Amino acid sequence: MTDTARQRELAQDYRSQIIADPSLILDDTDVMRSLVTASERGMGENIIDLRGLAMDRLEARLDRLEETHRAVIAAAYENLSGTNQIHRAILNMLDPERFEDFLRNLGTDVAGILNVDAIRLVLESPDPGADTELQRISNVITVVRPGFVETYMSSERGPTTRPVLLRQSIPQTDLLYGSGTPALKSEVCMRLDLGENRMGGMLVMASEDPNMFKSGQGTDLLSFFAGIFERSMRHWLA
Repeated sequence: MTDTARQRELAQDYRSQIIADPSLILDDTDVMRSLVTASERGMGENIIDLRGLAMDRLEARLDRLEETHRAVIAAAYENLSGTNQIHRAILNMLDPERFEDFLRNLGTDVAGILNVDAIRLVLESPDPGADTELQRISNVITVVRPGFVETYMSSERGPTTRPVLLRQSIPQTDLLYGSGTPALKSEVCMRLDLGENRMGGMLVMASEDPNMFKSGQGTDLLSFFAGIFERSMRHWLA
C-alpha cells in the first residue's frame, strides 16, 4: 500500500470516528478554535463571521464567569477561615479563671491566634493617675481620661458612631503602643459598652501589615468578638 493510499485510509477512519462520535471534536477547545480560524480564512477578509464573533464573546463571558466563580470560592473559604479563627480566640479568651491571667492571655495567646502584633484594652477614668495599680497588672491595659475613646475613634470626617473602626493610618501617639507606633500600619478599634455607671472603653488591635485592617472589610466577626469581650469584662469588673 502506497503512502497516499495509507493516508486516505486513515482519513476515512478519522471521518468515520468523528461521524460516529462528534464529541471527539466538539469537546476539544483547541481543535474547535483551529477549525473556526480556518473557516474564517476561507471566507476572506471582507466577510464578517457573526458566528465567530458570537463564539469569541461566549468564550470571554465564560472566562469572566470562571473568574467570578473562583473569587466567590476564595471569599467563602476566607470567611470560613476567619470565623474559625475568631471562635478559637474566644474559646482561648474564656479559659482563664483570674483577671490577671485573662489580661496576660489576651496579649499573648489571643493576639497570636488573631495574628495581630498588639492588643490594647483602653479604659476611661476620671483620674487616670489613680488607676496605676490597674495598669501594673498588665501592659495590655491603658487608662485614659474621659472622651479619649471618642477622639481616638474619630476620623478626618469627624467623630463616628460606628462600634468598629478599621483604618490604615494610626494616630501618632505613644499612649497606647509606646514607641512601637511607627511600625504598626493598620488597626481596628472596637468600642466597648461596659455596663451602667461605668465609663467608656475600647479594644484596639494593630498589625504591622498595612492590609490587615482596612476600610471596606467586613466587621461582623469583629463585632461578634467585641460583644463577647464586653460580656467578659462586665463579669470581671463585677
